[in-house]
Amino acid sequence: MVGADPVVVRVTEVAERGNPGLRRVLRGGAVNMAGAVVGAGLNLALIVAITRAFSQEAAGLLFSATSVFLIAAAVANVGAPDGLVYFIARLRVLGRAGAVPRLVRLATVPAVLVSCGAAVLMAAFAGPMADALGTDDAAVYLRLLAVFLPCAVLLDTALAATRAHHAMAATALLDKVGRPLAQVGLVAAMALSGSAGMLALAWAGPYLPAAVLAWFWLGRILRRGAPGEAAGAGAPSAPPAGPDAGYASGPEPVSPAEFWSFSLPRAVAGVAQMGVQRGGVVLTALLGGLTGAAVFTAATRVMVVGQFGAQTVLSAAQPRFAEQLATGDHDGVRALYTAGSSWLMCLTWPLYLTALVFAPEVMGVFGADYAAGADALVVICAGQLAASLLGMGDLILTMTGRTGANLFNNLLALAVSVGGCLLLVPAAGAVGGALALVAAVLVRKALPLWQLRSHVVLRPLGRPVLVAAGGCLLWFGALPLAAERVLGEGLPALALAVVAGSAGHLATVWACRGPLGLRT
Repeated sequence: MVGADPVVVRVTEVAERGNPGLRRVLRGGAVNMAGAVVGAGLNLALIVAITRAFSQEAAGLLFSATSVFLIAAAVANVGAPDGLVYFIARLRVLGRAGAVPRLVRLATVPAVLVSCGAAVLMAAFAGPMADALGTDDAAVYLRLLAVFLPCAVLLDTALAATRAHHAMAATALLDKVGRPLAQVGLVAAMALSGSAGMLALAWAGPYLPAAVLAWFWLGRILRRGAPGEAAGAGAPSAPPAGPDAGYASGPEPVSPAEFWSFSLPRAVAGVAQMGVQRGGVVLTALLGGLTGAAVFTAATRVMVVGQFGAQTVLSAAQPRFAEQLATGDHDGVRALYTAGSSWLMCLTWPLYLTALVFAPEVMGVFGADYAAGADALVVICAGQLAASLLGMGDLILTMTGRTGANLFNNLLALAVSVGGCLLLVPAAGAVGGALALVAAVLVRKALPLWQLRSHVVLRPLGRPVLVAAGGCLLWFGALPLAAERVLGEGLPALALAVVAGSAGHLATVWACRGPLGLRT
């Protein structure tokens, strides 16, 4: 995908003397980034395979059904993944790791039970949903997807627990590479057979083996104790050697009431957040037809690819923020927030800027019928550029334990998204859905900065952010516009801009690694 090369920054080179918290995040981010680059390419390949091999109606149906599945998974996980990251990180940094296995059981059992119930409801309401979409095939898709809903919840729960131990390889290999690779292979097989009937099974089937492997991976971590405990994380001592030694019997400092009072608001917030990300696909299908949903989904793929890159930093930073806030290290929080924002921009702005300038060429990747989505793509890219400037305030708000405020923000963002879709999609189609999506994302990103003002003052436009913005605008804004002016619109200008911009961007990041916080 255009703009992918610039995200391959050798962040492992920066693990020099200095801030151990930043070094830990960078190490985790490096592992996640490798998986994210591959995962982003696979995700894009999956969408391209579907849009080119099947009709817009079939593609729109699959995108709508899988959006319902992902929203249902966000409901069914009852906030357990976020709760595990938050409490495991705190237990480890405070020297109470003996309670981690019991905490995992406390989180997992209710999540599994709720996911089974949600799967039953999803299957039961498949008929009415199919009637609303205007095709009987939707009921078959939704019932097939429902079977794998518990697998998706188990996968998210296990991977969250591994990330809380700063073990990022499981997420990178299983969720960012293995599962999408299997999806691409199975969808390609469906495309060769010419049958769209089993697309839902091809998309959801890989969740089962991925969940099994994730729990095997987590079991190994728990049996050998927490890997990579470092004095810099604030732990009072390293775990003893030997099987089970790191998680020997000990006190249980997290009660069920404490865990679920944190996690359940996060569950509702997660549903609202997923509703913002995926609800637009469903609403566009209901209000503008399956063809409109297919175009809207294709236009949002650039945003999803960018989120793969952003998640590399977010996943690595989340447990570190929890550790810093648990020990009252607010200066460390501010330093990581500012540096992390610049890293997010270096990873994602090349993609968004290139796609914004060359929107018609990018949408042409999905097929000639998707050219109408170029305007929607411009809106989405502009919104994501603005959202990146605001950084990780929403993540920090959650790690302070203020899940009620986070819940309010996400519900408000969902209301903006739904209201925007109802008002704009009937008149503007995919562009209306894109405007509603961008407005909701900006609401969710801006509010935490105001809500944290009395706790941890965060300044979005610090020096690292300005340095990152300047470099990206030069190499992926000014240079592509110049290339387009000289060579005209089309693939030659796009290719030149990506190659030259990638080289210049990498050189700039390396030269500015100090101001960007990449030399800690």
